[in-house]
Amino acid sequence: MSDPQVSPPVPSQRAMLDRVQLQLGRVEWGTLALILGCYAAWGAALAWLPLVSVWLAVPVLASLITLQSSLSHEALHGHPFRLRVLNEALMFLPLNLAVPYGRFRDTHLAHHHDEQLTDPYDDPETNYMDPAQWRRMGAAQRGLLWFNNTLAGRVLLGPLLGQIRFMAEDWRLIRGGDEAVLRDWLLHLLGAGLTFWLVVQSALPFWAYLLAAYLGLAILKIRTFLEHRAHLDPAARTVIIERGGLLGFLFLNNHLHVVHHCYPGVPWHALPRLYRDRRGQFLARNNGYAYPSYGVVLRRYALRAKDPVAHPIWSEPQ
Repeated sequence: MSDPQVSPPVPSQRAMLDRVQLQLGRVEWGTLALILGCYAAWGAALAWLPLVSVWLAVPVLASLITLQSSLSHEALHGHPFRLRVLNEALMFLPLNLAVPYGRFRDTHLAHHHDEQLTDPYDDPETNYMDPAQWRRMGAAQRGLLWFNNTLAGRVLLGPLLGQIRFMAEDWRLIRGGDEAVLRDWLLHLLGAGLTFWLVVQSALPFWAYLLAAYLGLAILKIRTFLEHRAHLDPAARTVIIERGGLLGFLFLNNHLHVVHHCYPGVPWHALPRLYRDRRGQFLARNNGYAYPSYGVVLRRYALRAKDPVAHPIWSEPQ
């Protein structure tokens, strides 16, 4: 009896297989190694550093939580795999416990419409407010939001204020019947539950992990503090911090933010060279919106608001 013959795939199946093989074959190995290394370092820090000192474990874990958040940003832009489901699987564990990957993905990609940057309603990542809403606020609310527009306030209060606003908006969407938002939160709860279980198996007190998670989000607020400004020209709204230092690594070179907005598909490790090669063009594009380093930002804005809370040039569409 002859061996049974396997029918070749029909053209549509063959094309689909070819696409999958192409996507699987184009792996950014450096980014993948960094993701796996981040998780390994997080696990090691969680397991062993509390045995040395809780106060050593907290800042190390916070740094790794910041790094994983930056890696989540890489994943939603198509790194290290071309296949979206693989990138999302890598980000299943929400080390910061606060932000569902799916919601970060959708809101961040919506944020990449340059014409909407800083818009109080259309830019989901803006810190500017509708001037009419600002005028209706009381003195206490205004004082709180003014402090949040200083770098010290953004680091100390920004994670809490941002999370309240973010969750309130998502709850409004869920109550309105948005099944995608509900799904993303349910998946997040599964991942956060696994993260919680891993933490409670360790010697680290859970309050210390919550402190590390908050600190990790606070470090991220340094990056987002002045990423965008109000400007009539959309191309001039995005910043450059020329020397990122250690923070630049934790942010995966997103201190070169105008480069990322111009080329969102370029991986993190290619941004510095791209900026060096076209520095004059990028600075011309963003009308010189640049700072030499985060140290300069700290000295200028630690206790001074960089921007008004009310959007200075926004007017309600007619």
